[in-house]
Amino acid sequence: MEMQILKALESIRIPILDKIMQAFTFLGEETVFMVAAILFFWCVDKWKGYYLLSTGFLGTIASQTMKLIWRVPRPWVRDPSFTVVESAQSGATGYSFPSGHTQGAACNFLGIARCTKQSVLRWVGLSVLVLLIGFSRMYLGAHYLSDVVVGLALGVVVVLVLWPLFRKAKQSSAFMYGLLFVMLAITLGYLAFVEFYPFPAEVQLMDPITKTSNWGNALKNAWTLLGSVLGILVSYTADRKTQFSEKAPLLGQICKLVLGLALLMGIKIGLKAVFAMISDDLYWNAVRYFCMVVFAGAIWPLSFKLWAKVGAKKK
Repeated sequence: MEMQILKALESIRIPILDKIMQAFTFLGEETVFMVAAILFFWCVDKWKGYYLLSTGFLGTIASQTMKLIWRVPRPWVRDPSFTVVESAQSGATGYSFPSGHTQGAACNFLGIARCTKQSVLRWVGLSVLVLLIGFSRMYLGAHYLSDVVVGLALGVVVVLVLWPLFRKAKQSSAFMYGLLFVMLAITLGYLAFVEFYPFPAEVQLMDPITKTSNWGNALKNAWTLLGSVLGILVSYTADRKTQFSEKAPLLGQICKLVLGLALLMGIKIGLKAVFAMISDDLYWNAVRYFCMVVFAGAIWPLSFKLWAKVGAKKK
Protein backbone atom coordinates (compact mmCIF):
# COMPACT_ATOMS: atom_id res chain seq x y z
CA MET A 1 0.00 0.00 0.00
CA GLU A 2 2.72 2.48 0.98
CA MET A 3 4.72 1.67 -2.13
CA GLN A 4 1.61 2.31 -4.22
CA ILE A 5 1.32 5.78 -2.70
CA LEU A 6 4.93 6.54 -3.62
CA LYS A 7 4.42 5.18 -7.13
CA ALA A 8 1.39 7.46 -7.54
CA LEU A 9 3.45 10.46 -6.43
CA GLU A 10 6.29 9.39 -8.72
CA SER A 11 3.86 9.46 -11.67
CA ILE A 12 2.94 13.13 -11.15
CA ARG A 13 6.46 14.51 -10.78
CA ILE A 14 7.36 17.49 -12.96
CA PRO A 15 10.56 19.61 -12.78
CA ILE A 16 8.94 22.70 -11.23
CA LEU A 17 7.18 20.63 -8.55
CA ASP A 18 10.44 18.78 -7.87
CA LYS A 19 12.10 22.12 -7.08
CA ILE A 20 9.23 23.28 -4.86
CA MET A 21 9.26 20.04 -2.88
CA GLN A 22 13.05 20.16 -2.56
CA ALA A 23 12.70 23.68 -1.12
CA PHE A 24 10.25 22.36 1.49
CA THR A 25 12.48 19.40 2.34
CA PHE A 26 15.43 21.77 2.86
CA LEU A 27 13.49 23.33 5.75
CA GLY A 28 13.84 20.04 7.62
CA GLU A 29 17.64 19.93 7.35
CA GLU A 30 20.33 20.64 9.93
CA THR A 31 21.27 24.08 8.58
CA VAL A 32 17.77 25.52 9.07
CA PHE A 33 17.51 24.03 12.56
CA MET A 34 20.93 25.42 13.48
CA VAL A 35 20.07 28.94 12.29
CA ALA A 36 16.72 28.94 14.12
CA ALA A 37 18.22 27.71 17.41
CA ILE A 38 21.08 30.21 17.23
CA LEU A 39 18.72 33.06 16.38
CA PHE A 40 16.85 32.39 19.61
CA PHE A 41 20.04 31.79 21.60
CA TRP A 42 21.80 34.98 20.47
CA CYS A 43 18.96 37.41 19.84
CA VAL A 44 15.71 36.38 21.54
CA ASP A 45 16.01 34.26 24.70
CA LYS A 46 19.00 32.00 25.36
CA TRP A 47 16.88 29.62 27.44
CA LYS A 48 14.59 29.05 24.50
CA GLY A 49 17.74 28.52 22.46
CA TYR A 50 18.86 25.80 24.88
CA TYR A 51 15.38 24.30 24.57
CA LEU A 52 15.40 24.23 20.76
CA LEU A 53 18.91 22.77 20.67
CA SER A 54 17.83 20.04 23.08
CA THR A 55 14.65 19.15 21.16
CA GLY A 56 16.80 18.62 18.07
CA PHE A 57 19.27 16.57 20.08
CA LEU A 58 16.75 14.28 21.75
CA GLY A 59 14.65 13.92 18.60
CA THR A 60 17.70 12.91 16.57
CA ILE A 61 18.84 10.36 19.17
CA ALA A 62 15.36 8.82 19.26
CA SER A 63 14.91 8.68 15.47
CA GLN A 64 18.42 7.31 14.83
CA THR A 65 17.93 4.60 17.45
CA MET A 66 14.60 3.62 15.90
CA LYS A 67 16.20 3.46 12.46
CA LEU A 68 18.75 0.91 13.69
CA ILE A 69 16.16 -1.14 15.60
CA TRP A 70 13.62 -1.44 12.77
CA ARG A 71 16.11 -1.22 9.85
CA VAL A 72 13.49 -0.39 7.20
CA PRO A 73 15.12 -0.10 3.76
CA ARG A 74 14.63 3.01 1.65
CA PRO A 75 11.95 2.76 -1.09
CA TRP A 76 14.48 2.40 -3.93
CA VAL A 77 16.19 -0.46 -2.09
CA ARG A 78 12.92 -2.31 -1.59
CA ASP A 79 11.84 -1.68 -5.19
CA PRO A 80 14.77 -1.09 -7.60
CA SER A 81 12.34 0.13 -10.28
CA PHE A 82 11.35 3.08 -8.09
CA THR A 83 13.24 6.36 -8.56
CA VAL A 84 14.19 9.05 -6.05
CA VAL A 85 14.48 12.66 -7.18
CA GLU A 86 18.19 13.29 -7.72
CA SER A 87 18.33 16.47 -5.64
CA ALA A 88 17.04 14.55 -2.59
CA GLN A 89 19.63 11.78 -2.71
CA SER A 90 22.31 13.42 -0.58
CA GLY A 91 19.90 13.97 2.31
CA ALA A 92 18.43 10.46 2.22
CA THR A 93 21.11 8.56 4.14
CA GLY A 94 20.52 5.84 6.71
CA TYR A 95 17.43 3.70 7.08
CA SER A 96 13.98 4.94 6.13
CA PHE A 97 11.92 4.63 9.33
CA PRO A 98 11.24 7.11 10.83
CA SER A 99 11.73 10.26 8.75
CA GLY A 100 14.55 12.34 10.25
CA HIS A 101 13.60 15.40 8.19
CA THR A 102 10.00 15.31 9.45
CA GLN A 103 11.12 14.72 13.04
CA GLY A 104 13.64 17.56 12.76
CA ALA A 105 11.09 19.92 11.24
CA ALA A 106 8.56 19.08 13.98
CA CYS A 107 11.14 19.67 16.72
CA ASN A 108 12.26 22.92 15.11
CA PHE A 109 9.06 24.62 13.98
CA LEU A 110 6.69 23.26 16.63
CA GLY A 111 9.40 24.05 19.19
CA ILE A 112 9.39 27.64 17.91
CA ALA A 113 5.60 27.70 18.19
CA ARG A 114 5.91 26.51 21.79
CA CYS A 115 8.52 29.18 22.54
CA THR A 116 6.43 32.09 21.31
CA LYS A 117 3.21 33.55 22.63
CA GLN A 118 0.26 31.20 22.37
CA SER A 119 -1.52 31.71 19.07
CA VAL A 120 -3.77 29.28 17.25
CA LEU A 121 -2.78 30.84 13.93
CA ARG A 122 0.93 30.39 14.68
CA TRP A 123 0.48 26.76 15.72
CA VAL A 124 -1.68 25.99 12.67
CA GLY A 125 0.68 27.75 10.25
CA LEU A 126 3.81 26.04 11.52
CA SER A 127 2.00 22.68 11.73
CA VAL A 128 0.99 23.00 8.06
CA LEU A 129 4.61 23.79 7.20
CA VAL A 130 5.79 20.64 9.02
CA LEU A 131 3.17 18.58 7.16
CA LEU A 132 4.35 19.99 3.83
CA ILE A 133 7.94 19.07 4.72
CA GLY A 134 6.79 15.55 5.54
CA PHE A 135 4.82 15.31 2.29
CA SER A 136 7.88 16.51 0.34
CA ARG A 137 9.84 13.53 1.67
CA MET A 138 7.29 11.17 0.11
CA TYR A 139 7.00 13.12 -3.13
CA LEU A 140 10.78 13.11 -3.59
CA GLY A 141 10.83 9.35 -2.99
CA ALA A 142 12.87 9.34 0.22
CA HIS A 143 10.24 8.02 2.68
CA TYR A 144 7.06 6.05 3.14
CA LEU A 145 3.90 7.46 4.73
CA SER A 146 4.55 5.57 7.99
CA ASP A 147 8.05 7.11 8.19
CA VAL A 148 6.57 10.59 8.00
CA VAL A 149 3.72 9.95 10.46
CA VAL A 150 6.02 8.47 13.12
CA GLY A 151 8.67 11.18 12.54
CA LEU A 152 5.98 13.82 13.11
CA ALA A 153 4.64 12.10 16.23
CA LEU A 154 8.16 11.75 17.62
CA GLY A 155 8.85 15.45 17.14
CA VAL A 156 5.59 16.44 18.83
CA VAL A 157 6.32 14.24 21.86
CA VAL A 158 9.84 15.66 22.26
CA VAL A 159 8.59 19.27 22.01
CA LEU A 160 5.89 18.76 24.62
CA VAL A 161 7.97 16.69 27.06
CA LEU A 162 11.03 18.97 27.12
CA TRP A 163 9.17 22.29 27.51
CA PRO A 164 8.25 21.94 31.23
CA LEU A 165 11.68 20.46 31.99
CA PHE A 166 13.48 23.50 30.57
CA ARG A 167 11.14 25.89 32.33
CA LYS A 168 12.23 24.24 35.57
CA ALA A 169 15.90 24.21 34.48
CA LYS A 170 15.76 27.98 33.99
CA GLN A 171 15.10 28.32 37.71
CA SER A 172 17.70 25.77 38.89
CA SER A 173 21.25 25.33 37.64
CA ALA A 174 21.43 21.95 39.40
CA PHE A 175 18.38 20.77 37.45
CA MET A 176 19.92 22.08 34.21
CA TYR A 177 23.16 20.23 34.87
CA GLY A 178 21.07 17.15 35.61
CA LEU A 179 19.38 17.45 32.21
CA LEU A 180 22.70 17.94 30.44
CA PHE A 181 24.29 14.91 32.11
CA VAL A 182 21.24 12.82 31.22
CA MET A 183 21.68 13.97 27.62
CA LEU A 184 25.36 13.03 27.80
CA ALA A 185 24.53 9.58 29.21
CA ILE A 186 21.95 9.01 26.44
CA THR A 187 24.52 10.01 23.81
CA LEU A 188 27.18 7.68 25.21
CA GLY A 189 24.60 4.91 25.33
CA TYR A 190 23.68 5.50 21.68
CA LEU A 191 27.37 5.58 20.68
CA ALA A 192 27.99 2.29 22.50
CA PHE A 193 24.91 0.77 20.85
CA VAL A 194 26.16 1.70 17.37
CA GLU A 195 29.74 0.63 18.05
CA PHE A 196 29.19 -2.69 19.82
CA TYR A 197 25.76 -4.10 19.01
CA PRO A 198 26.04 -7.19 16.75
CA PHE A 199 24.11 -5.83 13.78
CA PRO A 200 23.60 -8.04 10.71
CA ALA A 201 26.15 -7.62 7.92
CA GLU A 202 23.62 -5.80 5.71
CA VAL A 203 23.92 -2.73 7.97
CA GLN A 204 27.41 -2.08 6.60
CA LEU A 205 26.49 -2.54 2.93
CA MET A 206 26.92 0.53 0.71
CA ASP A 207 23.69 2.10 -0.57
CA PRO A 208 23.85 2.26 -4.39
CA ILE A 209 22.20 5.70 -4.49
CA THR A 210 23.68 7.62 -1.56
CA LYS A 211 27.05 5.80 -1.53
CA THR A 212 26.93 5.49 2.27
CA SER A 213 26.29 2.64 4.67
CA ASN A 214 23.56 2.70 7.31
CA TRP A 215 26.06 1.83 10.04
CA GLY A 216 28.54 4.50 8.93
CA ASN A 217 25.80 7.12 8.89
CA ALA A 218 24.63 6.10 12.39
CA LEU A 219 28.17 6.21 13.77
CA LYS A 220 28.78 9.64 12.22
CA ASN A 221 25.61 10.93 13.88
CA ALA A 222 26.64 9.42 17.23
CA TRP A 223 29.98 11.24 17.26
CA THR A 224 28.32 14.45 16.06
CA LEU A 225 25.79 14.34 18.88
CA LEU A 226 28.49 13.60 21.47
CA GLY A 227 30.49 16.65 20.42
CA SER A 228 27.34 18.77 20.44
CA VAL A 229 26.17 17.83 23.94
CA LEU A 230 29.68 18.31 25.36
CA GLY A 231 29.70 21.72 23.70
CA ILE A 232 26.37 22.63 25.28
CA LEU A 233 27.69 21.56 28.70
CA VAL A 234 30.78 23.79 28.32
CA SER A 235 28.68 26.67 26.96
CA TYR A 236 26.20 26.54 29.83
CA THR A 237 29.04 26.54 32.38
CA ALA A 238 30.62 29.55 30.65
CA ASP A 239 27.28 31.35 30.51
CA ARG A 240 26.85 30.98 34.29
CA LYS A 241 30.04 33.05 34.69
CA THR A 242 29.52 35.64 31.94
CA GLN A 243 25.71 35.96 32.08
CA PHE A 244 25.59 37.41 28.57
CA SER A 245 22.54 39.38 27.46
CA GLU A 246 20.71 38.73 24.18
CA LYS A 247 19.41 42.30 24.03
CA ALA A 248 20.68 44.77 21.43
CA PRO A 249 19.30 47.38 18.99
CA LEU A 250 18.01 45.97 15.70
CA LEU A 251 21.17 46.92 13.80
CA GLY A 252 23.31 45.28 16.48
CA GLN A 253 21.19 42.14 16.35
CA ILE A 254 21.53 41.91 12.57
CA CYS A 255 25.32 42.40 12.70
CA LYS A 256 25.66 39.94 15.58
CA LEU A 257 23.63 37.27 13.79
CA VAL A 258 25.02 37.65 10.28
CA LEU A 259 28.69 37.89 11.26
CA GLY A 260 28.36 35.18 13.91
CA LEU A 261 26.69 32.75 11.50
CA ALA A 262 29.33 33.47 8.86
CA LEU A 263 32.10 32.67 11.35
CA LEU A 264 30.26 29.56 12.54
CA MET A 265 29.83 28.24 9.00
CA GLY A 266 33.51 29.01 8.37
CA ILE A 267 34.42 26.88 11.39
CA LYS A 268 32.15 24.07 10.22
CA ILE A 269 33.52 24.00 6.67
CA GLY A 270 37.12 24.80 7.60
CA LEU A 271 37.44 22.15 10.29
CA LYS A 272 35.85 19.57 7.99
CA ALA A 273 38.53 20.26 5.37
CA VAL A 274 41.35 20.22 7.93
CA PHE A 275 40.23 16.99 9.60
CA ALA A 276 39.75 15.32 6.21
CA MET A 277 43.46 15.84 5.57
CA ILE A 278 44.35 14.29 8.94
CA SER A 279 42.13 11.22 9.02
CA ASP A 280 38.79 9.85 7.87
CA ASP A 281 37.93 8.65 11.39
CA LEU A 282 34.39 9.67 12.30
CA TYR A 283 35.29 10.78 15.83
CA TRP A 284 36.64 13.99 14.30
CA ASN A 285 32.99 14.90 13.86
CA ALA A 286 32.74 15.12 17.66
CA VAL A 287 35.67 17.56 17.75
CA ARG A 288 34.23 19.66 14.93
CA TYR A 289 30.76 20.00 16.44
CA PHE A 290 32.18 20.57 19.91
CA CYS A 291 34.17 23.53 18.54
CA MET A 292 31.10 24.86 16.72
CA VAL A 293 28.84 24.70 19.78
CA VAL A 294 31.47 26.21 22.11
CA PHE A 295 32.01 29.06 19.64
CA ALA A 296 28.26 29.69 19.41
CA GLY A 297 27.53 29.29 23.12
CA ALA A 298 30.63 30.55 24.93
CA ILE A 299 33.01 32.48 22.64
CA TRP A 300 30.83 34.59 20.35
CA PRO A 301 28.60 35.80 23.24
CA LEU A 302 31.70 37.54 24.66
CA SER A 303 31.24 40.10 21.85
CA PHE A 304 27.59 40.87 22.72
CA LYS A 305 28.39 43.96 24.78
CA LEU A 306 29.85 45.46 21.61
CA TRP A 307 26.76 44.67 19.53
CA ALA A 308 24.53 46.16 22.24
CA LYS A 309 26.08 49.52 21.38
CA VAL A 310 25.69 49.26 17.60
CA GLY A 311 22.68 51.27 16.51
CA ALA A 312 21.89 52.47 20.01
CA LYS A 313 20.44 55.95 20.27
CA LYS A 314 22.81 58.49 21.74
CA LYS A 315 21.55 60.17 24.89
